[in-house]
Amino acid sequence: LSTQESLLLTLAEQQLHSLLPAKLMTSMDGFFNQARNQLNDKATPQREREWLDKVRVVSATQPLLPPKINSGVFDQVSDALYGNQWLDVDYKNAQGNRATHRVMPLGLAQQGPRLYLVCRYEGFEDERSLALHRIVTATASTLTFARPTDFNFQQFDDNGRFGFGNGTKIRLSFQIDKEAGLHVVECPLSEDQQVVELADACEITATVVESEMLDWWLRGFGGAVSGIKRLHNQSNCYQT
Repeated sequence: LSTQESLLLTLAEQQLHSLLPAKLMTSMDGFFNQARNQLNDKATPQREREWLDKVRVVSATQPLLPPKINSGVFDQVSDALYGNQWLDVDYKNAQGNRATHRVMPLGLAQQGPRLYLVCRYEGFEDERSLALHRIVTATASTLTFARPTDFNFQQFDDNGRFGFGNGTKIRLSFQIDKEAGLHVVECPLSEDQQVVELADACEITATVVESEMLDWWLRGFGGAVSGIKRLHNQSNCYQT
């Protein structure tokens, strides 16, 4: 490995370990070890050795430790997802109810410190998200399936499904104090966002997916946000 390849592999191991199949990560152990050893070698140029201390992925919210995932669950889930294999899970939901299901794994997402498996239950056509830390046991079946052509993981995310939305888009308008709203001006809510400067506030208008996450985000500003309006295209009326 070159020093640049070692640096790339070390960063990939740190940031992508939960988004790569467990078997693939295991098969790469030799390369990861070689990369770490090379970056720790004093013969390696100082610039490459120092880079890992110069970059960091930081949380945009209060940092939380990841919930504990039962032994073997991630391995079985990622292997079944990688091989398009049916997955048998023993799942305990947020209310404490426990049940066994056979599911079709379709996608794996990391949201903050948590991992979620997007899947379809056997006999159903809708998608559901299962928190990996709530899976008691998981076993990849030897039976395979044809990945549904009507499922698009990018569209699933764009529809706000991880923010507890159903894909409904609205025209959102609100006023926000200039200081609190600076980052909304710098990091727009959408490509079509419009900003009107008022005396001591900004009026923001943007097309967004309606979701519970959107409501949580707006409530987080407290009294700095006012005059919230939502225009639903189907009803063509505003709701505050």
